[in-house]
Amino acid sequence: MAAIDLRPIPVTRDPGRRLPQLLAGLALYGVSMAMQIRSGLGLNPWDVLHEGLARQTPLSFGTITAITGAIVLLLWIPLRQRPGVGTVANVVVIAAVVDVALALLGRPDAPAARIALLVGGIVLNGVATAAYVGARLGPGPRDGLMTGLSARTGRSVRLVRTSIEVAVLATGWLLGGTVGVGTVLYALAIGPLTQAFLPFFAVRTRPA
Repeated sequence: MAAIDLRPIPVTRDPGRRLPQLLAGLALYGVSMAMQIRSGLGLNPWDVLHEGLARQTPLSFGTITAITGAIVLLLWIPLRQRPGVGTVANVVVIAAVVDVALALLGRPDAPAARIALLVGGIVLNGVATAAYVGARLGPGPRDGLMTGLSARTGRSVRLVRTSIEVAVLATGWLLGGTVGVGTVLYALAIGPLTQAFLPFFAVRTRPA
């Protein structure tokens, strides 16, 4: 299968499709985060950090997510990364939606229901990631940090991403974030899921 081009393209190109896709993808991402949190079975590394920080402060999970995203964006400056519409929307929309979704979703007691929430949340996260990344309106703050560090250090994206996520996971765990089977399942599944859904969402450009 040919590689899918995900480089940002101008917002003026087909905004009627791309902007709604971006916003829907980010909203679904926030919902998927809430589903994984309510399952209580483990979170992805960044959300382990977000939950750990939320437990140590009076701030909501969504607010912590937004603040973390803003701080990561500041790290873009020495890396000479340029945010796009999707970058800013990523910080704002996900933070707002995850708090609403957490208010609406309860934490079930039945193991089967918790597993269903976890698996459903991870699959939905794959769909949501493919949707907002496929809109090609700019990477999220954390994705941009990864690619920026890779470009500046000459290290592989895989090494940079792994290093960042291990550090984030360890910090979040020390702060009281939830690490469990869901953390492992997310790490194993999110790449293949996103890759599987990308062909349905990626905006393609015609050759010049």
